[in-house]
Amino acid sequence: MSTLPPRAGRRCHNAVNPLHSTVYFSPDLGKELGELGIDDASAAYFAARAAALGAVGAGTVTATFYNFNHELVARHVPAVWAVASPAAVLDARLRAVDSTLRRVLGAEVIASPELAEAAQLALRAAEACTRHARPLYAAHADLPVPEQPHLAYWHAATLLREHRGDAHLAALLAAGLDPVEALVSHTATGKGMAPRWILATRGWRRADWDAAVERLRGRGLLDAEGELTDAGTALRADLEDSTDRMDAAPYEHLGAEGVERLTELARGFLFAAASAGAFPEDLVGRG
Repeated sequence: MSTLPPRAGRRCHNAVNPLHSTVYFSPDLGKELGELGIDDASAAYFAARAAALGAVGAGTVTATFYNFNHELVARHVPAVWAVASPAAVLDARLRAVDSTLRRVLGAEVIASPELAEAAQLALRAAEACTRHARPLYAAHADLPVPEQPHLAYWHAATLLREHRGDAHLAALLAAGLDPVEALVSHTATGKGMAPRWILATRGWRRADWDAAVERLRGRGLLDAEGELTDAGTALRADLEDSTDRMDAAPYEHLGAEGVERLTELARGFLFAAASAGAFPEDLVGRG
């Protein structure tokens, strides 16, 4: 039986995870990878997130990222590894994380005991993560933990993100949602990425989106206006509950007090980063 309040692990994840994502919206990542010769935004994203897996092919990236069009992935992978090795990409990514966090959090937060405490808490939670059936988590778990607290916190956030993410993909498969249907139904909750961002970055066309909408309507998950029906809302809730169950171990290991403290600290860092413009203003929504 869980010793945590309901959804405490999810709330903690939702506070910790976005700071990991700051690097993907940062000009610093493009700068660092551009100096290696990777100057396409999609290639940079695929390389930065997949480098921990090694010089894998397009199939592995499509499988582990789930909601990208394979045609877009194959346009850049594995060709990107001929431009820069995974090891070089990982080094460049960490340099981009360093400069990004220093900018969006500020020197005072970077040097604070609170950030060092958060790193320790997040790393302690990650001790209970498991590798089986979690390829992106397992690959990142093999990387060394950076010494500086802000980088150690980002590394731990990455472990927790990919641990939950790998589990979420299993839940999506069990729910029978293909990549575009998963995106459409998540956006319909009001918490997912806006369609314009999805279509600009995931390689799907408006026709793919519209076809997924029709399939979800056919299953009774969306109504005529594209809103979630009661069945659609229940499905999305079940997805998150299922993911919670598969992702419970790190937060149970950290304990209720630790989870509460990490959530509090992470929310403070997230607010600071968002206030500094770390995320596009129109990233989330239905428009």
